[in-house]
Amino acid sequence: MDNATHPPPPTWQHGGVTAATHSTLFPQVPESPDAVLDGLDPEQRAVATALHGPVCVLAGAGTGKTRAITHRIAYGVRAGILQPNTVLAVTFTNRAAGEMRGRLRQLGAGGVQARTFHSAALRQLQFFWPKAVGGELPRIVDRKIQLVADAAAASHIRLDRGELRDVTAEIEWSKVTQTVPGDYAAAAHKVGRESPRHPAEIAQIYADYEKLKRDRGVIDFEDVLLLTVGILQDRQDIAEQVRAQYQHFVVDEYQDVSPLQQRLLDLWLGDRDNLCVVGDASQTIYSFTGATPDHLLNFRTRHPSATVVKLVRDYRSSPQVVHLANGVLARAKGRAAEHRLELISQREAGPEPEYVEYADEPTEAEGAARRIRGLISSGVSAGEIAILFRTNGQSEIYEQALADAGVPYQLRGAERFFERPEVRKAGHSLRAAARFGDNDAGLDEAVDLPSQVRAVLSGEGWTTQPPAGSGVTRERWESLAALARLAEDFARAKPEATLADFVAELDERANAQHAPTVEGVTLASLHAAKGLEWDAVFLVGVAEGMMPISYAKTDEQVEEERRLLYVGVTRARRHLGISWALSRSPGGRPNRRPSRFLDGLRPGSTGPAGRGANGGRGGVEHGVRSDDAAWEPPAGARRRGDRKVARCRVCGHTLDAAEMKLMRCEDCPSDMDEGLYERLIEWRARTAAELGQPAFCVFTDKTLIAIAEASPDDERDLSRIPGVGRRKFRTYGSDVLAICAGQAVGDEVDDVVEDD
Repeated sequence: MDNATHPPPPTWQHGGVTAATHSTLFPQVPESPDAVLDGLDPEQRAVATALHGPVCVLAGAGTGKTRAITHRIAYGVRAGILQPNTVLAVTFTNRAAGEMRGRLRQLGAGGVQARTFHSAALRQLQFFWPKAVGGELPRIVDRKIQLVADAAAASHIRLDRGELRDVTAEIEWSKVTQTVPGDYAAAAHKVGRESPRHPAEIAQIYADYEKLKRDRGVIDFEDVLLLTVGILQDRQDIAEQVRAQYQHFVVDEYQDVSPLQQRLLDLWLGDRDNLCVVGDASQTIYSFTGATPDHLLNFRTRHPSATVVKLVRDYRSSPQVVHLANGVLARAKGRAAEHRLELISQREAGPEPEYVEYADEPTEAEGAARRIRGLISSGVSAGEIAILFRTNGQSEIYEQALADAGVPYQLRGAERFFERPEVRKAGHSLRAAARFGDNDAGLDEAVDLPSQVRAVLSGEGWTTQPPAGSGVTRERWESLAALARLAEDFARAKPEATLADFVAELDERANAQHAPTVEGVTLASLHAAKGLEWDAVFLVGVAEGMMPISYAKTDEQVEEERRLLYVGVTRARRHLGISWALSRSPGGRPNRRPSRFLDGLRPGSTGPAGRGANGGRGGVEHGVRSDDAAWEPPAGARRRGDRKVARCRVCGHTLDAAEMKLMRCEDCPSDMDEGLYERLIEWRARTAAELGQPAFCVFTDKTLIAIAEASPDDERDLSRIPGVGRRKFRTYGSDVLAICAGQAVGDEVDDVVEDD
């Protein structure tokens, strides 16, 4: 049956361009249905040709699942088996839905609907509301959190900003799991959910929230699904109208379906089984939002006649990365582990994953920045590199390290550290306390700097112990805790520092990180990285307490942390670095250990089969490798296994990470050549202006001070100065050495010529 004989789609089902129109716009459309199948591997082809009955596609990371299901839809449309406007493909993000629509258009199947669950439900709800309920659909609230705040006030419960967001998340979880207020406490306890407030309080706020919505005539995002489900359940005529339009369904990322979304899907289907689902239980990392892999794992039980196809050919990652990914899941437990897929790389061999142990977190961040500079120098685009961490609170130290190294970066899924509301507010309070004093905070000039900072932060809600559970409250605490740790490190480096000095340090850091960036290294949490990929990935902070996170208590929670690491590993195409720090700060007790998930995989750990780690396939980076014979790691750089600490070249005191740039204490006398320093400052300003970059991207002030103090005579001396990495050595080394030798460079040469 062709399009001409099929009725046009109703107004609630937005149409697309026809295949004929698409062929005019995109001449690369496959010429025939069989041509759509060209280039598919045997398993992908099996997916594309399985057009009848229930189909379950178990697709590992990087195995081309989107390619398989879009070619399946396109093949069915081009062969006349599926009518474009009777197919509904649903996924979880607008980005994924847009990508699917684009691929379908390129394959000549432009009339197919590809939407998120909410987008598809909202169109139906808007169309059928007047008929089912009458009048116009209520307005969807823009800011749910304000309603929650009002509901809490009605319940006489006071919530701070972080708690408001966490309670809002609890209400969202309750609704997608179809939990009513009266059942919240029991449901949360059953799944081991850490409630941000007493469960009875949350249940009360939830009940008042629902009442407020009714009184104000508004609905929220979750209500879009709930109300659509209600209409399809109560109105058989409307349900039949929807089912007459949509005859074939495809669901991507099926492991992330919530009970509410599954209920809607069941109502769309009715008693039919024209359903294709695609998912990977090993990538279930959003259970805190209500997602569950149970629907994927139970699919064959619900549909005994289902066609099951496994996609295990990995086209994304090198054999070395895939080997590690398989190893991460080798010791997994639970139902998801029973259905794990053993990936087989289809790419050429690449470098072994690098496991790096650092003395402390600042050194780990600086090490990652150095290694990234090396990759960029070797030709890897900054946009193809990512640093992935477990919590957003970890980002600040990596933002700073990349800024110090002059490496552009961008944050994904989170605000820059110094732009976060709690950090900005804390900064204002610290600035006010430094300027005017703060009796309410109990500040005393006789008290050390860290104690003064902690006193101010206490007024912002910071406590010495972290809050229970995860969520926004925990992330807010992590941000404030990062400020408290920064104060400790700053006071250690400058014992006589005042609160005003600390505020100035915060301002300097914030200004450096606000520098304009172009395409840069991605900084993201592991959750935000899902669905993305890069040529090089650095997984940082992979230590016990962070991976798995300390509040993962149950077996199920720990296994989800393992899957999160698996997702992180499989984001890498070729280069993969995994690192951890033995202590939080320089000179701290080295009482941390690498994540248990690396046992049997990293060199030196015991493997499950009694072999060496990773079967002899792993690699360790002992310090930073040099790709340039003239460049050497700074003299104070720590190497794995080297327990020595850097000491001041003047007084012999132990140095922290910041002081290592000068190789002396901040307060020790400097033997800097003032004239050389001024010439370097002038040269840096001209160079930065020519490049259109902030001055610190050329060299930081501390690096220029270190150069002016060392006054290097040759390449070897210059290369060993902290802050002069491979890239900067190659780019600026000759100029710097010329300036140190008293020679003119750049514009100075032009000035000399004009004077002559």
